Amino acid sequence: MTTTDTEPSGAHPRFAEALRELGLEDLTARVRRFPDATRTAAEAAASIGCELSQICKSLIFAADGVPVLVLMDGASRVDVELVRQELGVEKVTRAKVDVVRETTGYAIGGVPPFGHRMKTRVLADRSLLDHDIVWAAAGTPHAVFPMEPKTLIAHAGGTLVDVREQPE
Repeated sequence: MTTTDTEPSGAHPRFAEALRELGLEDLTARVRRFPDATRTAAEAAASIGCELSQICKSLIFAADGVPVLVLMDGASRVDVELVRQELGVEKVTRAKVDVVRETTGYAIGGVPPFGHRMKTRVLADRSLLDHDIVWAAAGTPHAVFPMEPKTLIAHAGGTLVDVREQPE
């Protein structure tokens, strides 16, 4: 199966299965699929017609070589130093493409906030709570789904943190 294979809903089959396992199969009907990829938060927000900050980015970092997922609003950047402090590790870097795929089972641009191949530690930036609904990738760069932020963070097993880069 390739990453271009999708369920009728537009969700990646692995993500659709994760939704079933979580008892969220009704969410598959709310997945929106777009003809053009929405690999970036800006592309996703433009396709959906929402604010950039309503996009929930699922970003994999390496914390002393161990993958960690950071959920961040689409208008913000992750401050890796704050992530490092939060985790109490020596070094935090963006994970390499192969590590993202190996850890999550998804390609960059389509990584959902949960339903990953491997269990990782999850940090969720508090900025996500500024919205009633956020939109996250449904396993492909062509599909997104809406969810209330607290529910999304709970299903991801996330810890609320402040790791957003602050403007200077």
